[in-house]
Amino acid sequence: MDRDLGRPSDVYPGRMRRVEFAEYGPPGVLTVVARPTPVPGPGEVLVAVRSAGLQPYDVKLRRGDLRGQVDLALPYCGGSELAGVVVAAGPGVAAFAAGDEVLGFVADGALATHSVVPADRLVRRPPELAWAAAGALSASGQTADLALAALAVAAGETVLVHAAAGGVGSMAVQLAAARGARVVGTASPRNHDYLRGLGATPVTYGPGLVDRVRAAAPAGVDAALDAAGRDALVPSLELVADPARVLTIADWAGAAALGVRTLQGTRTAGRLADLVGLCVAGRLRVEVARTFPLAEAVAAHALLETGHVRGKVVLV
Repeated sequence: MDRDLGRPSDVYPGRMRRVEFAEYGPPGVLTVVARPTPVPGPGEVLVAVRSAGLQPYDVKLRRGDLRGQVDLALPYCGGSELAGVVVAAGPGVAAFAAGDEVLGFVADGALATHSVVPADRLVRRPPELAWAAAGALSASGQTADLALAALAVAAGETVLVHAAAGGVGSMAVQLAAARGARVVGTASPRNHDYLRGLGATPVTYGPGLVDRVRAAAPAGVDAALDAAGRDALVPSLELVADPARVLTIADWAGAAALGVRTLQGTRTAGRLADLVGLCVAGRLRVEVARTFPLAEAVAAHALLETGHVRGKVVLV
């Protein structure tokens, strides 16, 4: 176990701590409060959380950007990916028992010391996968994998990944390369060497992007994944011959205006297990930019909100 993450209590806790907000706003609306520890129901597992990744989606929810699309019951505890140790299994759960080390995904509630997770959304954590990486794999990894599958990226093709140094982008670069595709990734110059290390040809985003991508991929671009949400769709449509092979996970308004696809699909434990296998085999790595203790969730959100994080921010 990672020494700095401590050890879970072997006594069922009556109270837990969680990060929540009671109103929309800047990072300062987040507080850490004590709540009764939930009891796992049929098919569920109570997990003592050791690490939980943050997503740009968590920032959008906290700011209220998605009001009208996603209605939250306030106070709200976010977080959709986690890793930890099973404390108790609910009725009908045979796959996991107290003491098992796991990682998985939830709809929300991962940013807490304890979280109830459906057992069919968990897989076992191998010792080769560090705790911080384990808690940051599921959301970005599965999103990237689902997006590449939707785009039907194949060996020998060229795929353009916007925000290639971010959480989803870093995963998409590696997974596309594993499919045998060539990857061109947009990023700021400080992340170009990082992208080369992942197997991508880096280009700087901003004005003139189309010309820079064409210079990097003179044979053309077959598909494009927008993980940036910053004016990436128009140049993507100019570069990709088939509009159906442009997809965004970050610009819903732009997608609606331009007729671009948004991500559809469901995360599964099977897909997550495949990603864990790639990590163990050394073919996929989770880039963790920084970890924060739960008490510093405000600082973690503030860092993520800058939009310049390489990989993932993780609460431990």
